[in-house]
Amino acid sequence: MVFRHDLPFDRSSLTRWRQRLGEEQIAALLQESLSVAHRTGAIETKDLERLVVDTTVQEKSIAHPSDARLMHRAIEKLVGLAKRESVELRQSYLRVARRAAIMVGRYTHAHQFKRARRELKFLRTRLGRIIRDIRRKIEGDPALEDRFGPLLDLAHRVRHQEQRQRGPKVYSLHAPEVECIGKGKARAPYEFGCKVSIATPATAPKGGQFVLHAKALHGNPYDGHTLGPVIADLEKLTGVAARRIHGDKGYRGHNYPDRFKVWISGQVRRVTKAIRREMRRRAAVEPVIGHLKDDHRMRRNHLKGRDGDRTNAVLAAAGYNFSLLRRWLTELLCGLLWILCRHLSQPHLA
Repeated sequence: MVFRHDLPFDRSSLTRWRQRLGEEQIAALLQESLSVAHRTGAIETKDLERLVVDTTVQEKSIAHPSDARLMHRAIEKLVGLAKRESVELRQSYLRVARRAAIMVGRYTHAHQFKRARRELKFLRTRLGRIIRDIRRKIEGDPALEDRFGPLLDLAHRVRHQEQRQRGPKVYSLHAPEVECIGKGKARAPYEFGCKVSIATPATAPKGGQFVLHAKALHGNPYDGHTLGPVIADLEKLTGVAARRIHGDKGYRGHNYPDRFKVWISGQVRRVTKAIRREMRRRAAVEPVIGHLKDDHRMRRNHLKGRDGDRTNAVLAAAGYNFSLLRRWLTELLCGLLWILCRHLSQPHLA
């Protein structure tokens, strides 16, 4: 290891590398990890036929969304863009908007909700004034309209969205694709990001519990409605047809064509001893999800856009598989060295 004063590579190199590869080539990394595991005996064909499928939330790297923070951030971004494009505003409201955003938090903490709503209304009014002012100033200039268009649309959505409205909402200005997902957890009732489907073997492979498939799912779909596309992708990735698929009760009412191959936890009918053993292993997917989040950067996604969500999920799964492969190959090498040392230590008769 040599100390150096400059960075070993440009910080954007990995970003360009991911963009150059594309989604299909990155998925090939996961496919190659399974191929190497199969060739080295870490996983067998029968392990690819019996599956456990589950979904989790991959959170996006955003601040916790609140109406006051979003409107204040929209004001800052619009004023900053207007300054860069030399668009003179009648008023920027930066100082008073900052104070109002702070006071919303303080009044809410003190349970003074009427005062908090008054400051929130102040922010909403000032944001509307800035939006209308910018639209008047850039009217008739196609170049400026193109530059301001996306941000103005987001700011308009932030200003008019309500707490209990139906349909998509804006939770972050720099990541408008973020969705609010409720999984029923006591410590985190709502998580902001996207769903990710994870598939692992229902058996216990020799090399460990490999991830057979990982895919980011946008639009907050119902778990059961994701099963058909996920299994089709998995069979295409592994080249092995699924014989039995195990899922939790979130997969009731699934859309998989062959419903007799799907087993839901707690199911009683058509359950044999072999299937019951596999159903008891359904929870084996939970620690795999924990390792993906804690050890392989799926806890909080820092990559941009929906492409970044899909890329991060697949790369986390591939990294997890390669870590299992490294451990498996290390154990094989240690076993070979032990056999060799034992053979050399035995006395040879003349």
